[in-house]
Amino acid sequence: MCELLGMSANVPTDICFSFTGLVKRGGGTGPHKDGWGITFYEGKGYRAFKDPEPSYLSPVANMVQNYPIKSMAVIAHIRQANSGVVALENTHPFTRELWGKYWTFAHNGQLTDYQKLETGFFQPVGETDSEYAFCYLLHKLITKYPQRPKQWAGVFRYIAKCAKELSKLGVFNMLLSDGQYVIAYCSTNLHWITRQAPFGKAKLIDEEVEIDFQKHTSPTDIVTVIATQPLTSNEHWHKIQPEHYELFKNGLQIK
Repeated sequence: MCELLGMSANVPTDICFSFTGLVKRGGGTGPHKDGWGITFYEGKGYRAFKDPEPSYLSPVANMVQNYPIKSMAVIAHIRQANSGVVALENTHPFTRELWGKYWTFAHNGQLTDYQKLETGFFQPVGETDSEYAFCYLLHKLITKYPQRPKQWAGVFRYIAKCAKELSKLGVFNMLLSDGQYVIAYCSTNLHWITRQAPFGKAKLIDEEVEIDFQKHTSPTDIVTVIATQPLTSNEHWHKIQPEHYELFKNGLQIK
């Protein structure tokens, strides 16, 4: 299995604290040593960092931990390979363009018979079940919406419907973003927390690191973090129920 990390915020925010907890699980406190990646949205563009090496040993991951890139939507992943060799092309997240937007996807789980998924124009570059599933989702979207949609919340509800179909093939925990919305679909394990005023302190589970968010935020900030397992020991995380999803925009939970 792998682990996921996502963020949705109403102001450009860095994810250094949460990413530090995830990185440690990439071969340090956890078995997810087969690569890692993170994508930050900035306006219409994005920055992506990937490495097939274990994140806790990766100089690139160390740089990202200490480089406070500000973003309103982030998708990250640490990999424990089950389909596809350990290689850069099989390292999540995956990003493709659709309707003049960059879509970013990461998956935790394992699917069977995924090679039979209809992907249309969107062809996988690597060998993973995850990338096949991403191409399938994009194909389903462009099939249902031949023209650029106008009601984006409805688009993400349709994505959740397609994700439920994919979960019939196995374990399908997913994060997907278009830079504005972040959807989290849960097959087995996904948790989320929204931080807003009054802000307090948070302590990582996997590192001896504590932060006082009150010193780094303004009263109007809203930041939601999504993770496979809770990253902090002194906060209340919400568990998404199996076969359900949560949708976030600007840090807020919406449906």
